[in-house]
Amino acid sequence: MLTLLLYVLIIGLVAAVLFLLASAVFGRSEELGPLPEGTTATVLPAEGITGADVRALRFQQVVRGYKASEVDWALAKLAARIDELQLALAEARAGDWVEPVTPDKK
Repeated sequence: MLTLLLYVLIIGLVAAVLFLLASAVFGRSEELGPLPEGTTATVLPAEGITGADVRALRFQQVVRGYKASEVDWALAKLAARIDELQLALAEARAGDWVEPVTPDKK
């Protein structure tokens, strides 16, 4: 019985040493801290949203999919841009075309 207990203690000690060695070699899982509440890493330009901007969108993943507030925000921005484009198209078809001002992208 004492031999079995000694084996378990030795295995535990070896496991602890290997864990500490791996932690020292591979780091301590130092990751960036979470974003402050109410902020997001999801980015769209204020005006002049392009297809490339939409394709570059990335959302924070949570347990059951994507973070709903980020997806809702992106959809609202895209809906507003679509409304702007439809209004400009309707004005152009009516003959009241005014060139929209868009920021220069470099």
